Amino acid sequence: MLATAVAATGLVGAAAVPAPAADTATATATATATATTTACVMREGSAHTDWTGMSWDADILCDNAQGDVRLQSFTSSPVVGRMVTTRSWFVCWKVGDQHAGGNNIWYYTQADEVVSRPTAKGWGYMPAVMLETPQDPVPGLPKCSWG
Repeated sequence: MLATAVAATGLVGAAAVPAPAADTATATATATATATTTACVMREGSAHTDWTGMSWDADILCDNAQGDVRLQSFTSSPVVGRMVTTRSWFVCWKVGDQHAGGNNIWYYTQADEVVSRPTAKGWGYMPAVMLETPQDPVPGLPKCSWG
């Protein structure tokens, strides 16, 4: 079921590989379109446990901009970490403040660098505008249970 939802949205995964094309030109066009429009990969079996003890057994791996990770999903929330890599994982999403991306979706992750509140271990939110996603929220990624 998850694989079907993921395949329909442009996410990449073992079950989301396009069927072989009838000719080389079509195959090349399909591969190029997939590569340029697909930035996220759903990963089953990727275990994560945050600083509160919440656990996940899957995530999405997406291209993202470097930037701040905030403790909560609003723009005035303290920055707890920084994402320095440009391909990162995210375990869930929630609704928060409107941001420059024109929506109010924020993704929960663990920052690459902790900059404050060491107890939180860099866990927090990045606004959807910082991720390369096919749509927000990413279909198949769960809503955070507390959001």
